[in-house]
Amino acid sequence: MLSKKTKYAFHALIYLGKNQEQGAILIQEISEKYGISHKFLENILLELKKAGFLGSKKGKGGGYYLIKEPHEIPLSRVIRLLDGPIALLPCVSLNYYEPCEECENQDTCGLNKVMANVRDETLKILEMKTLQDILEKE
Repeated sequence: MLSKKTKYAFHALIYLGKNQEQGAILIQEISEKYGISHKFLENILLELKKAGFLGSKKGKGGGYYLIKEPHEIPLSRVIRLLDGPIALLPCVSLNYYEPCEECENQDTCGLNKVMANVRDETLKILEMKTLQDILEKE
């Protein structure tokens, strides 16, 4: 399940994507549109900026804006940035691997094999889908 933080990040990205022609958009505008705490949204937007998705401008006409095109923002990168692993078990995570404490032998664990398959199929979708796909469905 996506965290609120990640859902809010997607709402902000969608809003910025829909309003690209406006240029920089104030945090307050996005915050009011989606009912997100200004401070919480500010932290989320800073993380997205550090990750290279957003730019910002200070002063009059300032705010945040996309620095990547929507088709260049894969959903998997946003989820990993804010929520961490996509895998449902740590023993099948590609980027956050940890052995399961209760598992006697990972090589013969059926749960591991099934969850690795789930991870692979989920990743296929999330790496192919981008912010552009969301915008096209809005």
